[in-house]
Amino acid sequence: MPANQNPLGALPSRFRRERVLIVGCGDVGLRVAQALPRQVRTIALTSSVQRVKELRQRGITPLLGDLDAPASLRRLAGLATRVVHLAPPPGEGHPMWWRDPRTQALLRMLRLRSLPASLVYGSTSGVYGDCQGELATETRAPDARTPRAYRRIDAETTVRFFGRAARVRSSILRIPGIYARDRAGGTPRERLLKRTPVLEAADDVYTNHIHADDLARACLAALWRGRPQRIYNVNDDSQLKMGDYFDLAADLYGLPRPPRVPRSTAQEQLPLVLLSFMGESRRMDNARMKRELRLALKYPTVASGLAVKSPSAS
Repeated sequence: MPANQNPLGALPSRFRRERVLIVGCGDVGLRVAQALPRQVRTIALTSSVQRVKELRQRGITPLLGDLDAPASLRRLAGLATRVVHLAPPPGEGHPMWWRDPRTQALLRMLRLRSLPASLVYGSTSGVYGDCQGELATETRAPDARTPRAYRRIDAETTVRFFGRAARVRSSILRIPGIYARDRAGGTPRERLLKRTPVLEAADDVYTNHIHADDLARACLAALWRGRPQRIYNVNDDSQLKMGDYFDLAADLYGLPRPPRVPRSTAQEQLPLVLLSFMGESRRMDNARMKRELRLALKYPTVASGLAVKSPSAS
C-alpha cells in the first residue's frame, strides 16, 4: 500500500505503533482490548461521557462520538491503523429499516484521510435465515428472514464494497449466540430459573454458539490474518439443538431441565423475539476460520465453556 494511504508508511520506524480503534466497545470489545499486545495503542469510540473514566482505567483511550451523528466522527479520519467494528445497526423503528446508516457513516469518515490496513466487522449468523438444519458455509447465499438480518446484510455489503474500493483488507465475522459465565446475561441460568419452555425434540432447531473470549481472539486473528473481503463463520464445534443446549446447562448448574412444548402451542407461551430464533435451524461450519485464521478454540464446545467459572461470574 502506498505510504500516503498507510498510516504507518510515512512515519519514521520509531513512531510506527499500531493503533487499533474499537467501535462498539461493549463486553466483546473490552475483551478484544484486553487481548491486544501492550505495545498496541487501543482507542474506543463511545457516545457515553459516563464511560470515559471506565475506558481510561482499562488502559483504553476514549474518543467521544456517535455513529448516529456523523459530524461527531471527524476525529476518526486517519486515526487508526486497524479497526474492529462491533456496533450494531439501528434497532426497530428506523425509517429505512433495511439499511445500516451507522456503518456507512463510519466508513465514510475512515476514507477521508489515511486508510487503516485492515477492518473487521462483527455481523450475525442470522443472515443465513432458516437452513432447515443444513450445514451453513460462508459460500451459502444469505436468506434474511427478519429486519435485523436485512440490516446486517446491508452492513456486510457496505464493508465489502469499502474494502474493494479503498483496498482495505476487510473481514466479516458471522457470529451466532455469544455466551460466557462472566458476561451479563451470558448463560441460560436466568431462563432456566424462570422455567421458560423449549421446543419438543421433534420440533427443535439447531443453534450455534461462541464463547466471548474466543470471539475476541477471532477478531484479533482476522485483523492480522484475514483475507481481503473474506467472510468467516465464528462458532465453536458444538452441534446442539436448542433444547439440548438448555438441558446441558441445567445439568451443569444443578437446575431442573426446562419444560418441552410443541411448536403448535409455543406462540401462546413464548415471546416473539424468542420465537423468531426458534424458527431458524442451521449448523454453522467453522473450517475456514480454523484454516485461514489459524484459530485454535479455547472453548471448543459449549460444555467446556459453560463449565468454566470466573471470579466475576454470577
